Amino acid sequence: MWSIFGRSTPERREEEPCRVHVNNPAASTILAGHLLRLLHRLCACDRPLAIVCIGTDRSTGDCLGPLIGSKLGPILGPETLILGTLDEPVHAVNLEEVLRDLYIRLTNPFVVAVDACLGQSESVGFITLKEGPLQPGTGVNKNLPAVGDLHLIGVVNVGGFMEYLVLQNTRLSLVMRMAEVIAAALWEGIGAFRTPAVTLPAVEPAVTRLSWKGAEG
Repeated sequence: MWSIFGRSTPERREEEPCRVHVNNPAASTILAGHLLRLLHRLCACDRPLAIVCIGTDRSTGDCLGPLIGSKLGPILGPETLILGTLDEPVHAVNLEEVLRDLYIRLTNPFVVAVDACLGQSESVGFITLKEGPLQPGTGVNKNLPAVGDLHLIGVVNVGGFMEYLVLQNTRLSLVMRMAEVIAAALWEGIGAFRTPAVTLPAVEPAVTRLSWKGAEG
């Protein structure tokens, strides 16, 4: 699990993150369009793609990653390596081993990392897509290796106090909705990247910053 309270200091200018609420009807399209732009800018067409979905099926709040991995496995095809599913989760205990095996299996892979996170109450329900790696485990005070060339995070609940208990008491309905949106965005964005003739509709950047009714508090 990642934490939005951590701060990064990138050495170069990065594209502004895409942030959209799960209840936005266009959420998956907005995220897919931003993902496609990032892939075109950052990923050479001959680099193998891998998606690392971090989390555990033993925690309602932290099962976002494994849910997404399980949804993507049957639809993305063998050309994209999916790591982290409900049957074979990637979590704090095995993350280092999984990453080591990933870089043995694939040469110079482009890695998309996915994880749940805790944040402020007004941020619950928001999904962020951002260039650069995420630092999993910071939300529960764990020191784990950074993952990904870009990452997607979903704010599933409020952080700052008794994080493990908060994760266990996170609403499954919110996590399921987030998993549907993120999986659809990854499928659409990666599919368009692999099919140059396909274009996704442009969305005004301001749309990604709107607050939407129905946010979980």
